[in-house]
Amino acid sequence: MRTTINLDDDLLRQAKVEAAKSGRTLTNLMEDALRASLAQQTQKLAHRKVTLPVSTMRGGVQPGVDLYDSAALVEFMDSGDADS
Repeated sequence: MRTTINLDDDLLRQAKVEAAKSGRTLTNLMEDALRASLAQQTQKLAHRKVTLPVSTMRGGVQPGVDLYDSAALVEFMDSGDADS
Protein backbone atom coordinates (compact mmCIF):
# COMPACT_ATOMS: atom_id res chain seq x y z
CA MET A 1 0.00 0.00 0.00
CA ARG A 2 1.29 3.41 -0.82
CA THR A 3 1.24 6.09 1.88
CA THR A 4 2.91 9.38 2.73
CA ILE A 5 4.71 10.08 5.99
CA ASN A 6 6.74 13.05 7.18
CA LEU A 7 10.23 12.21 8.43
CA ASP A 8 13.02 14.29 9.86
CA ASP A 9 15.50 15.01 7.02
CA ASP A 10 18.48 13.66 8.95
CA LEU A 11 16.58 10.47 9.89
CA LEU A 12 15.64 9.92 6.26
CA ARG A 13 19.26 10.36 5.15
CA GLN A 14 20.43 7.84 7.77
CA ALA A 15 17.74 5.38 6.69
CA LYS A 16 18.72 5.68 3.03
CA VAL A 17 22.40 5.07 3.90
CA GLU A 18 21.50 2.02 6.00
CA ALA A 19 19.24 0.63 3.27
CA ALA A 20 22.01 1.01 0.69
CA LYS A 21 24.62 -0.59 3.00
CA SER A 22 22.36 -3.57 3.67
CA GLY A 23 21.27 -3.97 0.03
CA ARG A 24 17.60 -3.32 0.80
CA THR A 25 15.13 -0.77 -0.40
CA LEU A 26 14.14 2.09 1.85
CA THR A 27 10.64 0.58 2.01
CA ASN A 28 12.01 -2.79 3.19
CA LEU A 29 14.17 -1.10 5.81
CA MET A 30 11.21 0.89 7.16
CA GLU A 31 8.91 -2.14 7.15
CA ASP A 32 11.46 -4.19 9.09
CA ALA A 33 12.02 -1.38 11.59
CA LEU A 34 8.29 -0.91 12.12
CA ARG A 35 7.75 -4.66 12.55
CA ALA A 36 10.57 -4.84 15.09
CA SER A 37 9.20 -1.87 17.02
CA LEU A 38 5.68 -3.30 17.11
CA ALA A 39 6.95 -6.74 18.17
CA GLN A 40 8.97 -5.17 20.98
CA GLN A 41 5.91 -3.28 22.24
CA THR A 42 3.82 -6.47 22.12
CA GLN A 43 6.44 -8.34 24.13
CA LYS A 44 6.58 -5.55 26.72
CA LEU A 45 2.82 -5.71 27.17
CA ALA A 46 2.76 -9.50 27.32
CA HIS A 47 5.46 -9.66 30.00
CA ARG A 48 4.44 -6.71 32.12
CA LYS A 49 4.73 -7.60 35.79
CA VAL A 50 1.47 -7.21 37.65
CA THR A 51 1.47 -6.65 41.38
CA LEU A 52 -1.83 -7.39 43.05
CA PRO A 53 -2.77 -5.55 46.22
CA VAL A 54 -2.80 -7.59 49.40
CA SER A 55 -4.88 -6.64 52.40
CA THR A 56 -3.36 -7.22 55.80
CA MET A 57 -6.25 -5.79 57.78
CA ARG A 58 -7.30 -7.82 60.82
CA GLY A 59 -4.74 -10.52 60.12
CA GLY A 60 -6.49 -12.09 57.13
CA VAL A 61 -9.63 -14.21 56.93
CA GLN A 62 -11.76 -14.44 60.05
CA PRO A 63 -12.14 -17.87 61.67
CA GLY A 64 -14.89 -19.93 60.10
CA VAL A 65 -14.89 -18.05 56.80
CA ASP A 66 -14.52 -20.27 53.74
CA LEU A 67 -13.51 -18.20 50.73
CA TYR A 68 -14.52 -21.05 48.41
CA ASP A 69 -18.16 -21.07 49.61
CA SER A 70 -19.82 -17.99 48.12
CA ALA A 71 -23.21 -18.71 49.71
CA ALA A 72 -21.61 -18.89 53.16
CA LEU A 73 -19.71 -15.65 52.47
CA VAL A 74 -22.91 -13.83 51.53
CA GLU A 75 -24.63 -15.19 54.63
CA PHE A 76 -21.69 -14.15 56.81
CA MET A 77 -21.61 -10.62 55.35
CA ASP A 78 -25.39 -10.24 55.73
CA SER A 79 -25.34 -11.49 59.33
CA GLY A 80 -23.49 -8.47 60.64
CA ASP A 81 -20.62 -10.59 61.98
CA ALA A 82 -18.44 -9.24 59.19
CA ASP A 83 -18.53 -5.75 60.75
CA SER A 84 -16.92 -6.83 64.00
